[in-house]
Amino acid sequence: MSESTPGRASGPVGSSSAGSSSSGMRPPHTGTAAAAVALALVALLAGVLWWTVTNDPAAEWVSPLGTLAAWTVFIPAALVARRITARYAAAVVLLGSLLVGAAAIAAPPATSNDSARYAWDGIVQKAGISPYAHVPADEMLRPLRPAWLFQDPGPDGTCHANPFPTGTETTTNIPGGGTLCTAINRPAVPTVYPAAAELYFLAVRLIPGSEVGFIAFQLAGLLLSLAITVALLAFLRRTGRPVHQAVWWAWSPLVAFEAINGAHVDALGTALALAAALLLVGGRTLGSGAAFGAAVATKLIPAISAPAMLYRRPLRFVAAAVATFAAAYVPYVLASGWAVVGFLPEYLRSEGYDGQDSPRFTLLKLVLPSSWAAPAALVLLLGLSFYVWRTTDSVRPWDGQVLMVGGTLLIVSPSYPWYALLLLPFVVLSGRYEFTAIAPVLALMYFTGAEPYGQLTARVGLGAVVVLLVVATVARRRSRQFRRVSNPSDGLNACLSYWDKG
Repeated sequence: MSESTPGRASGPVGSSSAGSSSSGMRPPHTGTAAAAVALALVALLAGVLWWTVTNDPAAEWVSPLGTLAAWTVFIPAALVARRITARYAAAVVLLGSLLVGAAAIAAPPATSNDSARYAWDGIVQKAGISPYAHVPADEMLRPLRPAWLFQDPGPDGTCHANPFPTGTETTTNIPGGGTLCTAINRPAVPTVYPAAAELYFLAVRLIPGSEVGFIAFQLAGLLLSLAITVALLAFLRRTGRPVHQAVWWAWSPLVAFEAINGAHVDALGTALALAAALLLVGGRTLGSGAAFGAAVATKLIPAISAPAMLYRRPLRFVAAAVATFAAAYVPYVLASGWAVVGFLPEYLRSEGYDGQDSPRFTLLKLVLPSSWAAPAALVLLLGLSFYVWRTTDSVRPWDGQVLMVGGTLLIVSPSYPWYALLLLPFVVLSGRYEFTAIAPVLALMYFTGAEPYGQLTARVGLGAVVVLLVVATVARRRSRQFRRVSNPSDGLNACLSYWDKG
């Protein structure tokens, strides 16, 4: 039986009593043994993570191998967690989350230097300067530059002598035509991040001195990850559902690599999007809209889940979201005017979202000319949005959110795995674990990069995910039909419970 089938638990959302009762019927030693095995697997997972992030990042094979190994260990750990006695499940989930998080912060970011820009934007704001006003390479800001983010070139005039652990960017776009070595990507362009993200960057850098490096944002990422884990555990327990489901977030290699080690701000956007979803289910439309507006003002990406959020007082929800989004920008607009747009337009063009010679829309390009891919993607996304808007169930809105976010990632096919962080909490709540497969595929796309291996990885990987989703959907529907036939009274009770809650 699906763990997410509506049942008779109290609370705003239906739950499965089967998961809890089955755990209670197991012999105590069985659940204790499962907890021990699960923690042993999580310890192995933590070891794989530690090995991956502490190895030389210049060895390009380390991160792909480590990612594959981490997912290989994670899947059986998540499956074993299903057997843990309910009494110990929450504690085991949290302990595993701490083990994974501790391993992830053992070294600077292994696969991305985005948090270097976060730190710089926070340092600049701490000095009272708008992050939208100057590019990092601006000589006016030289007094603010810490040694772990900026260095002068070596005697040979290059940046090879003392590279940064997260990668070194070289720019000559400075007065006098000199060379600047920095850990910040795109140092000669304005920041691309929205206003709420910039407020977060400032908050993280308020207390540490400028000499404190990447660990500040990694610790913030760990705290955000734990906060999401606790929120999921609390909601699952309150609605009578098996709390072990939270491991699909708490122990996920994606969370460890991208939310904690990579410290991507997407973790904050995900936390706010989850808060918006839980508040809306609880009937708090204004609070939900405010949280959703803050999520969109953090990374824009959470906006794709909006169609699944319009099932309760949509005008009020949208008004609160828009007001919060606008409020976040007020101080920056006053300081920098239209410069708050930053590098976003150029970024979208550079990432290939204009459809011309683009690495995006991989699956569509298998059946359509490249020039048709972007318009076709727009049509599909509009159709998917309409379908999700019309079919989202107020009892189970997570199904719509998983479909909307997962479908968008498959259609657009970005090669940034951290975009999938938004998907995972709704995978936990919906029980649609098959959507998790999108995350490792995006990671492998990120590592393989350009032609020919990148396109081959994208086509095979995303195609396999589509097949998996279709098979899982068919199997789930047949399972439901079998349950209705084998026990009609259970089907009737489920229907009555559903309508009572609706």
